[in-house]
Amino acid sequence: IIGGAVGVPIGTMLLAYINPAYLRIGVGVLLVLYSIYSVAKPALKPVQAAVPADLGIGFLNGLLGGLTGLGGIVVTIWVQLRGWPKDVQRIVFQPVILAAQAMTAISLAFAGAYTAETIKLYLYGLPVLAAGMWIGLRLYGRLDDAAFRKVILVLLLVSGLSLIVP
Repeated sequence: IIGGAVGVPIGTMLLAYINPAYLRIGVGVLLVLYSIYSVAKPALKPVQAAVPADLGIGFLNGLLGGLTGLGGIVVTIWVQLRGWPKDVQRIVFQPVILAAQAMTAISLAFAGAYTAETIKLYLYGLPVLAAGMWIGLRLYGRLDDAAFRKVILVLLLVSGLSLIVP
């Protein structure tokens, strides 16, 4: 969260300088490649890291969140690479994603990025968001670590494909 607090405003400021089409496709390709590799080679050796690496990942997560609104991708990949059980992954990525999304919303508000149309689209998305959260909460307890990993990888793959294919 601390790294994200630094990364989000920088990402938001960079929005004016980066071509969104290139960013969208780049992030999509990264997600697709990571997901396919992880599914094809499921026995990855867990990454060992210390606090400075976690801060760096937080910064990258915040940077991407500020640039794209996808403030959970980097941390989700990171906790998977760490090889932690699903409960530990969830304990880490849920508050990080929430904080990154909140910081991104605040940064975009300060940047004057909100319009009536943006707010209207956000409100249209709330029921779908609520349905997704409800489904996720219902399914979470039924998944073991391996199934949880596969679900996360499939969701990352679908997210990547949705960024590449308009």
